[in-house]
Amino acid sequence: MMSDLTKGRCLCGAVTYEFEGKPNWTAHCHCDSCRRNTSAPMTSFLGVDRDKIRFTGEETKTYESSPGVRRHFCGTCGSPVAYDADTYVHEIHFYLAALVNGGVKVCHWGGAKVGQFV
Repeated sequence: MMSDLTKGRCLCGAVTYEFEGKPNWTAHCHCDSCRRNTSAPMTSFLGVDRDKIRFTGEETKTYESSPGVRRHFCGTCGSPVAYDADTYVHEIHFYLAALVNGGVKVCHWGGAKVGQFV
């Protein structure tokens, strides 16, 4: 069994993932695209190195919300699972609300690049 194992899943549990260790960062976003994707006034993300993540359930469906930006979601229940962009080659961003065993602290940001805390 891994130490510091964090798990996440979609609403129906078909898409599951896990990663070991701490996330690189956590932040809130309230940009237009994130608000529309989640139907919420804001959402919270955490960034994880791609080589630390393991998808353990069904493969996500993908929607390219703008050039070079992909939104991953469950094909069964439609829950948003992750944000992926060409700009962040070594990292993938997961929705904090999808964590099963969370406990991650979040820094607020809006309009700044991912990882810039204000």
